[in-house]
Formats: sequence, structure tokens, C-alpha cells
Amino acid sequence: MPTKPTACLALADGTLFYGMGFGATGQTEAELCFNTAMTGYQEIMTDPSYAGQIVTFTFPHIGNVGVNPDDDETADPVAAGMVVKWDPTEPSNWRAAEPMVDWLTRRGRIGIGGVDTRRLTRAIRQQGAPHVALAHDPEGNFDIEALVKAARAFSGLEGLDLAKDVTCAQSYKWDEMRWAWPDGFPKREGKGHKVVAIDYGAKRNILRCLASAGCEVTVLPASATAEDVLAQNPDGLFLSNGPGDPAATGEYAVPMIKEVLDKTDMPVFGICLGHQMLALALGAKTIKMNHGHHGANHPVKDYETGKVEITSMNHGFTVDSQTLPANVKETHVSLFDGSNCGIRVTDRPVFSVQYHPEASPGPQDSFYLFERFADAMSNRG
Repeated sequence: MPTKPTACLALADGTLFYGMGFGATGQTEAELCFNTAMTGYQEIMTDPSYAGQIVTFTFPHIGNVGVNPDDDETADPVAAGMVVKWDPTEPSNWRAAEPMVDWLTRRGRIGIGGVDTRRLTRAIRQQGAPHVALAHDPEGNFDIEALVKAARAFSGLEGLDLAKDVTCAQSYKWDEMRWAWPDGFPKREGKGHKVVAIDYGAKRNILRCLASAGCEVTVLPASATAEDVLAQNPDGLFLSNGPGDPAATGEYAVPMIKEVLDKTDMPVFGICLGHQMLALALGAKTIKMNHGHHGANHPVKDYETGKVEITSMNHGFTVDSQTLPANVKETHVSLFDGSNCGIRVTDRPVFSVQYHPEASPGPQDSFYLFERFADAMSNRG
């Protein structure tokens, strides 16, 4: 006997996907994207860059290793919900602390299983990232007209500054380094390069990589001014990943970055949204992508070495390489679509990448970027 659907995903064009709900009950509206990674669903759901988005997972085995506190990239899930092919199973992994379904329920995030994710992914690729409404009702009662209307009413991510919603409330120090067998996350000790990290939605593993590269990290909120940064007397400035429209966040972030660049010669390193913030500060522009880059298998070519890195990506906006000024060089490019994935200033140690070197899908293809940042601070004396 067929089971009555307990969840419904409604697209703004009226397309409906029914399935079995799990996690929290209720309704949420967001932009829908897809992620092609085969692992890391917990890191994806807790990545602040996914604020305002529901993630369709193209890999069907989601939830099979459970969740654990070590794999959280921030304190709570930030993605609005998830769409999966198969209903999550009980976890089978020695690191699991609890089932993913319980974790989602406790953290207020909705999931829908039993969906034709291949069809949904094709629709996203062809039509662009749609606005959707996702509802979970154990009784299976849905007001379809209201759901579609809610999807159409979603404002979208263009013009939306979401960094202010996911940034830290106040500054803090970070000394935890990358995970190492058998003791987990060691603490960094002794003196190091003093780095100010601007939190536009920073992932914990980025901060760990900075600490592992020998940095004393002080994290400041996204709204930090140049005066706040320079008051720390740093050796370098790091610009973190984050969600939303870079042009909107740039309203307050770009003036800060410009002033720091004007007043000092300190090294600057940016990742993802931080890359876009730096590009805007240097005079370039950003544009919205059709469906963005979301996955852990994206090939990126380093023009300066000729090497290809397998990278992790999560972005729906990109730097328009045609708008880069003369003193800014394009250093990395996506081999999927030719979009910009890295820049550097030609006459000073200021650089950034669009992808996530800390996610290590290569697995160590891109850690050199953190070492390059540390070396630039050492060479500055």
C-alpha cells in the first residue's frame, strides 16, 4: 500500500516534488541549489555560505554515517533544508554521535527524501537556481496554492547581505589546529603571525588551517572597520567565506578593505566571499551565476604553475574576470566553465581564491595557499 507523502517541495514555476519528510516540521522558503559531493553532508549543512539555500544532494547516501560535533563548521546548521534521493538510514560509523534525522529535528531544519534528485538537478542546471518552498507535515496535508505563492514571494539572494546574519557577535581568539590522529584537534602554542580574520561566515576548518600555518588568529565581525583591524596591529588580514550577494556585503566591507590596502602593505588573503570582497575593493565586479558551483570535485587550473587542483566549491556569484584592473592578475580558473577562481595583485602580497582550500578534497592540493600567506608575512619581516 503506498504511503502518503509527508513533505512537498514547490518551485516558483508551479512544479511540485512530493516525498517523505524528516527532521523538523513546518515550512521554509529559499533558493534551491545542488551539491555533487559524495561526502561531507554535515559540513555542507553547517557551512554559513549556504544561508538562504536548500541543498539538493546528488549523491544518494545521505545520513549513513550520522553526525558528530567534530564535523560542524559552525555551531548550528545554516542551510535552510535538504533534498535527498533515498530516505536517511540509521548511522553506521564509529564516529557517529547521533542520527542525522535527530540532529536536523533538534536544530530546526527540514529534509525531504524519496525525490528524483537527478530530474531536479537537471531542472536547476537548465533553468537556474529556482526559488522554492519546502513543507514537512507528518499528516501530509499541504496547501499547494499557498506553497507555490510562498516560493514566488521569496526575494532571492541578489541584493541580499546575509553575512550580517551569520557573522560572530563579537571578536574572539582562535588557536585550534587541523585534526590529527589520534588526539583530534591540537592547540597552537607559542608566538606566530598575528592575523585578523574577518568573519563573513567563516568555517571552522579555515581558521584551523590558519592556526596550523603558524598564525595567531583574532576573528572580527563582518562589520569591522579598518580602524578595528589596524588596532590589532596584525601581520596579515584574512577575508573569510560567507553567503549572499557580494555587492550587498561590499557596501561596508569594501571601504574597510580599501582603507587597509591604502594604509598598509600587509599581506591579504581571501577565500570565497572574501575573494569577491577583495576583487570588489580592487575595482572588479561580481555577477550572479546560473546555478553556481557546489561540490567537492571541481577542477581548477593554476595558471602560474600549470597544475590542476581538485577543489571544493560553494558559490552562486563569481568575479567577472573581464573587469579586473591592470595590476590584478587572474591566477586560477574553473575547468568546468572558465569562470574566475583566483586573483593576485602583481606588486604586493595580496591574493584570493574562489574555492575552499581548507576542505581538502584533493586532499592536500590547495593547502599551499595558507603557507603562501604565512610566507608573505614572514618575508614582510
